[in-house]
Amino acid sequence: MRVPKKPPLANSSAQSPATAISQPRSPLLLGYVIALGALGGLATGFALYGLRTIIFSVFLALFATVGFDPLVRWFQRRHMSRAWALVTVILLIVLVVVTIIWVVLPLIIQQIHFLTTAIPQEISIMKERGWFDPANEASNGVLGSLVNWIATQVRNPAFLAALGSGVAGFGISVVNGVATGFFIAILTIYFIATYDATKEAAYKLVSASRRTNFIKYTERILQNFGKYLSGMVILAFCNAVYSVILLVTTGVPGAFVLGILAFFITLIPLIGTILTTAAMTVLAFIHSPLSGLMVLIFMLIYMQVEAYILTPKVMGKAVQIPGSVVLISALAGSTLFGLPGALVAIPISAGVILIIREIVMPRKELS
Repeated sequence: MRVPKKPPLANSSAQSPATAISQPRSPLLLGYVIALGALGGLATGFALYGLRTIIFSVFLALFATVGFDPLVRWFQRRHMSRAWALVTVILLIVLVVVTIIWVVLPLIIQQIHFLTTAIPQEISIMKERGWFDPANEASNGVLGSLVNWIATQVRNPAFLAALGSGVAGFGISVVNGVATGFFIAILTIYFIATYDATKEAAYKLVSASRRTNFIKYTERILQNFGKYLSGMVILAFCNAVYSVILLVTTGVPGAFVLGILAFFITLIPLIGTILTTAAMTVLAFIHSPLSGLMVLIFMLIYMQVEAYILTPKVMGKAVQIPGSVVLISALAGSTLFGLPGALVAIPISAGVILIIREIVMPRKELS
């Protein structure tokens, strides 16, 4: 009886795929791959940093598009087709841009130059009045220090350049502002015209099994988000118009410029109206104590009307942001991108709160 021979041992060099995969890679090759990845990450970061202005403009255009969507729907509820509603909104945007370039911008330039000479004159006249010295002594010199600081800042070229009214900085800021605003307006018009198509294309990137729920939640979030943005714009416009009328009535110089600043600052809820009220009151007191007192009283009255009448009526069912979230978002956004960053950070926070309320909390209740 012959014993069967054992099969020959496989060559040690011929290994199974699992064994080959389990073998460690060369340290040199691994370090080379890691170094390439780090360089690629750095290059991507520098590229994004260099394009930060364009990226931020695109985000602003997207926010504006979502904010204009309720206006489109409002025209549709007035028995207007979707196409004609889009055309009407686009024409309104073009009209606003043309008005800003041909009417608003020259008026802002004129009033900024007027303020640079009017405020120092108002401060000199105020110091000559009989009430200033007793008020300064009663405040232990705080009032005089504040007035001197304002006069120094107004005459400071760096401060004027920051406001966009320096000699060289003025021209650069105007050109950059007009170019950026025009770019955002063109992007907004394009996004509004392709809003539905863009959403449908984005929805197709989601798997079919989850697409229905994703579309339902996203539409609700976008609608509430748009209501919030459009509501804040309406409230800021009402505040700006009221501020201009009040300042013109009390004779405070630079009323139109202060109204424009009030529009952008009051887009920040909770603290925007407080900031504009404080600034307007100080400038009105420099003009005359009676003007300052009237501005303070009527702005306090307006703040109550805005809080209890205008805001509930305009905002409706839009998401309400807690005050602490507003302050944190405004601080973080302004630190990164200035005032535009604060304006964008708060709607982003509103979107996050909407996601938590609409998706996260209901799922936690079911789990």
